[in-house]
Amino acid sequence: MKITIIYDNEVYKEGLAADWGFACLVETENTPTILFDTGANGSMLLSNMQKLGIDHASIEKVFISHPHFDHIGGLSAFLNKKSDVQVYVPDSLRGVRGAREVISISDPLEIHENLFSTGQLDGIEQSMAVKTDKGIALIVGCSHPKMAHILDAASQFGNVVAIIGGMHGFSEFELFKNLELICPTHCTAHKAELKSLYPDNCIEGGAGKIINL
Repeated sequence: MKITIIYDNEVYKEGLAADWGFACLVETENTPTILFDTGANGSMLLSNMQKLGIDHASIEKVFISHPHFDHIGGLSAFLNKKSDVQVYVPDSLRGVRGAREVISISDPLEIHENLFSTGQLDGIEQSMAVKTDKGIALIVGCSHPKMAHILDAASQFGNVVAIIGGMHGFSEFELFKNLELICPTHCTAHKAELKSLYPDNCIEGGAGKIINL
């Protein structure tokens, strides 16, 4: 499994742009190539994709975590480039147009073999769970729901071993004690604390960061 951070508040790879928002590309051997969230600015999203060598034509599905602009702002620009995709949105997001199919999610859902949505949690946000040989890799947009709810929802698909994405004001750090990989990005308020508590497992994010699991 390969995760490439396309859009983030910070830059990991020189030459890319940083902005408030999040997007990443999720690739595995046996699942479709997925764009998770689209950042806030469409031109910046597409520019970073181009600089990373990501061909928008290769993307088969788009997964939107929640309807805040810093996660959906680039969606229209992307769909103008590639409309033949399925877009999975939480039930709280309406009005998406320009895609081949828009799937509204409220309950947990198997999107594809080894690929799942937690369902819309706490009325706003869904997260993506990807089954790997090591366990479940959990990708989160902002973690507006309680982290315990997100982890519990993802655990129905297997043992959660990794989490990547925005974690907002999450501070129940003991919930991460059994994780093998933690990559806090975007809106995470307590990056320094997570790095201090889990120095061997916590890695930095940033646009251009590639994570292999």
